[in-house]
Amino acid sequence: MTSRRLVFRLTAILIVGAVATAASAQGTPPQGKTLAASAGVFAYPAKGQAPDQQAKDEAECYNWSRDQSGYDPMSPPQTAAPAQAASTAPAGPDGARAKGAVRGAAAGAIIGEVADNDAGKGAAIGATVGVLAGGRRSRMAQAQQQQQSQAQQQTTAAQAKAAQDELTATFKRGMTVCLEARGYAVK
Repeated sequence: MTSRRLVFRLTAILIVGAVATAASAQGTPPQGKTLAASAGVFAYPAKGQAPDQQAKDEAECYNWSRDQSGYDPMSPPQTAAPAQAASTAPAGPDGARAKGAVRGAAAGAIIGEVADNDAGKGAAIGATVGVLAGGRRSRMAQAQQQQQSQAQQQTTAAQAKAAQDELTATFKRGMTVCLEARGYAVK
């Protein structure tokens, strides 16, 4: 092998290493994938660009698209964790049982007085029924509140995903424009 050929090969190796180092400075694509493919853009060297040239172009287009879109798919922004759903256990007394007991006792006293001429017995029975009814209303209100909280969390998660998808699409459009301008067929 001639010294000229050896110098050429060493230069090529150094260039490929420099391109790989530049690509890794902004994020390393997974093994076996090009930088564009790891970002969800597939580029074919339509003008016969060499692999090292394609790697260089992809790194430059990646950086350009990241700068233009403000989004880096290799390190997406962290989304806030959704708030924990309210527990199924009651948070504390809400007074529903006491209110039910008062209403039940009042109704029971009236019914007991009319039916048996014993308002006290009717009030006791009415209070018991009222406590049960108040507890039921309280549990139903808590279940409804929990369902509303879960629906709100699902809506928030869907909105966050839609925003993430839009950022990704904007980045891909930028990378596509850049690569097409450099002579690649892009999908």
